[in-house]
Amino acid sequence: MDGTLVDSTAVVENTWAVWAKRNGLPLPELLAYSHGRPTLDTMHHFKPGIDWHEDARQLLTLEENQAEGTIPITGVKELLATLPPEHWAVVTSAPRKLAELRIQAAGLPLPRVLVPVDEIERGKPHPEGYLKAARQLGFSARECVVFEDTRPGIEAGLSAGMEVIGLLTTITAERLGCEFVIRDYLELEVSALDGKYQIRKHQ
Repeated sequence: MDGTLVDSTAVVENTWAVWAKRNGLPLPELLAYSHGRPTLDTMHHFKPGIDWHEDARQLLTLEENQAEGTIPITGVKELLATLPPEHWAVVTSAPRKLAELRIQAAGLPLPRVLVPVDEIERGKPHPEGYLKAARQLGFSARECVVFEDTRPGIEAGLSAGMEVIGLLTTITAERLGCEFVIRDYLELEVSALDGKYQIRKHQ
């Protein structure tokens, strides 16, 4: 969702800045690790052995109160308009309430299939979320294409056995480490072909 459907970078970074300052952590290092990962995983990575559930709840409240600062990724409205609702899903490291708030704040339709981090056991880079979404859509993993903007998300999609297209909305191509990359959805042409989709990149 973040970085693939909506641009909430400023909100996310401002929220993590609060926690970084409170715990004496360098914000750039924290942000480099946190993108695409569940909040608690990031907190435990930098400060292991502590119960961070209350801190995570506080950060979530901050993010929910800033959802209106969210805008759609360039070209995503046009892309979604070409897809039937039963053919796409959102798999996110955000909990359901925040995900729905941000999607709606960006003026995008809520997906029929939404797999948030609070409804799975293992978040990205584990493939559980993508495999669950594929099952709910009724497709096999090899029939699915993942759009991701972070390395943990790309690893999750690849581990699920899916094709992955990287978006250069959050980190550089070098750090993304994805074979196929785009800057935004205006670079793509998606068309239906024999009951499936053909995805082409504009030259």
